Amino acid sequence: MSTLPVLYSFRRCPYAMRARLALAVSGQLCELREVVLKNKPQGLLQVSPKATVPVLVLPSGQVLEQSLDIMRWALARHDPAGWLTPSNSTEAAMLALVAQCDGPFKQALDCCKYPSRYPEADTALARTQAVEWLRGLEALLARHPFLCGDHAALTDMAIAPFVRQFAGIDGSWWNAQPWPHLQAWLAQWQASSLFEGVMHKLPAWVDGTEGVLFPHSTGTSTWQRRPPA
Repeated sequence: MSTLPVLYSFRRCPYAMRARLALAVSGQLCELREVVLKNKPQGLLQVSPKATVPVLVLPSGQVLEQSLDIMRWALARHDPAGWLTPSNSTEAAMLALVAQCDGPFKQALDCCKYPSRYPEADTALARTQAVEWLRGLEALLARHPFLCGDHAALTDMAIAPFVRQFAGIDGSWWNAQPWPHLQAWLAQWQASSLFEGVMHKLPAWVDGTEGVLFPHSTGTSTWQRRPPA
C-alpha cells in the first residue's frame, strides 16, 4: 500500500467521518490508520503537528489536514454521485452552509454535549441557538429531499455527522421535536449502505505496521430518501 494515500482517522469523529464518506463515494483507495486520540501514534504527530484527525498524506508527500479539503480533493478526482453539483444550489453556497455548521452550530453542539468542559457557557442558550439552526435545515428539507436539491451532495455529507452528534445527546428529546423531514433525513442516512460502509470498527493502528485498505468496497454507494411518515 506504499503508493496509496494514507488516511489517519478516528471512527466516531464527525470530521473524519465526512472525509471517509467522500473517499468512499469517490472510490479513492487509501491506507486507513485508525487513531486512538488518547494515545496518538508518532506517525500522525510527524506528518501533522496539530495531531487531530482526519489527516490525508498523499503519495507526493502533500498533507491535507482539513476534512473539507480531503472531501474536495477526493471529489475533484471522481464525483460519480454529483456531490459537487447540487441540483438547487452552487458549490459556494454549499460551503457557506457547511461553514455555519462548523462554526456557530458546532460551538452550540459542544456546549450541549460537553457541559463540564464549558462551565461558564449558558447551556440553555446554546441549545436554543442549535435548535434555531436545525429549524433552518428542516425548512430546506421540507422543500426538497436533500439540503441542496434532489440528490445528496457535499452539504448533506459534511453536516449529517454533526446533526447525528446532536441527536445523540438526548434521543427522546430529538424524537419529540416537530422536525419530520430532518429526522427522516438523518435516520435514512444512518441506515444507508454508504454510512455503514465507513463505520467499520477497526483496531488501533500501531507505528511501523500497515493500516487497512479503505474503502472496503469500491463503487458508488447510494442514499435514497423516502418521504417522512
